[in-house]
Amino acid sequence: MMLKRVAVIGAGAAGLCAAKHVLSRLNRFAPPVVYELTDKVGGTWCYDERVGTYANGRPIHSSMYRDLRTNLPKEVMMFPDFPFDSRLNSFLPHHEVQRYLESYCQSHAIRPHIRFNTAVDSVRPVEGEEKTTTWQMTSSDSSGRQKTETFDAVFVWEVLHSHSYRYAEPYAGQTVVVLGAKASGLDISIELVKVGAKVTLSHRLPRITYPLPAGIQQSSPVVAVEDDGRLRFQDGSVSAADVLLLCTGYNFRYPFLDGRQLGLEIQDHVMTPLYHFLTPPAFPSLFFIGICKMVCPFPNFNVQVQFCLAVLDGSVALPSRGQMEEEVRRELQEKLARGVEHRHLHMMQLEQWDYCDALARLGGFTPLPPVIRSLYEEVWRQRGVHPQKYRDLNYQLVSDARWEALN
Repeated sequence: MMLKRVAVIGAGAAGLCAAKHVLSRLNRFAPPVVYELTDKVGGTWCYDERVGTYANGRPIHSSMYRDLRTNLPKEVMMFPDFPFDSRLNSFLPHHEVQRYLESYCQSHAIRPHIRFNTAVDSVRPVEGEEKTTTWQMTSSDSSGRQKTETFDAVFVWEVLHSHSYRYAEPYAGQTVVVLGAKASGLDISIELVKVGAKVTLSHRLPRITYPLPAGIQQSSPVVAVEDDGRLRFQDGSVSAADVLLLCTGYNFRYPFLDGRQLGLEIQDHVMTPLYHFLTPPAFPSLFFIGICKMVCPFPNFNVQVQFCLAVLDGSVALPSRGQMEEEVRRELQEKLARGVEHRHLHMMQLEQWDYCDALARLGGFTPLPPVIRSLYEEVWRQRGVHPQKYRDLNYQLVSDARWEALN
């Protein structure tokens, strides 16, 4: 039997997870080739003070800021079969997550299969005999030397953050409007007021009712920047600000793909149609890992990768292209009918658990233990009550169904 060749784009958490699972199935898959733009593993968890581009003109992908700590405890953030160091606190600084991913990479012997400082220039489907599709990948190393290879499947992981915040000190004493009140917007606002910034948290969510630090006020969304530089808000008010800081989420960007060729519409926040948020119905050997938002990320990646490999090894038989496209269309229309904004169609939140269970059931592998959901929801409850102190808590997993607080 010919072993399938798999290309993985990106050596972040999702890419490393994909490589690990391919390497555990060497009776069906050849060792993977992992393309990594930088000289490190960890993807967005690699902190870099620089923003914009490197000296070679390639973009700096890190969205980490200096004092970021995880908003999920390590007990639910971990890959299910690879725990963090038990001596660490539950909520970790970003460098500990990067260290964890480096350890994951080393433990599963992934590094020899990573091509560092290598950019993917293009990924193109090639129709073969009996309607089979292979993928022609063209990449270039740091010297600009190009190489073209053929693979049976491609796993993609790449997102860019919408702002370039790194640390709070440059904003000391300034008036800052932070647009967006999800995890990064709220955390950054709290950091800013600690250095004496006056912060307006501008968002379209229901008004935050739990206590915010002195120095943070809430407002309706910014809708325009006036000619004189002042900001106009949705409620009609106008205000001057030294800085407008965008914390509005992650955009999809795949410059090496031709969306129209793949039957995909790729927008800033939405890519469709993707069957099970993973694969274009027209080309079900191309997989996007980590497209879903508002999920428990590493466990979600772990489930998605296992399902995709079950598709590739024949354990899961996909419906026809037409059936998959119709199912995606129906699901998205149902979300829109419930009032979900188009830009939020990839948000999962409570739906993530049924989604992961369904993929595990279809793929025939072990589902996530229920303790992951239980602790995840407890942490979000604590965050809503104690937004400045919830990270002071520590937890441990007692069993697949039970956790306990340590302080």
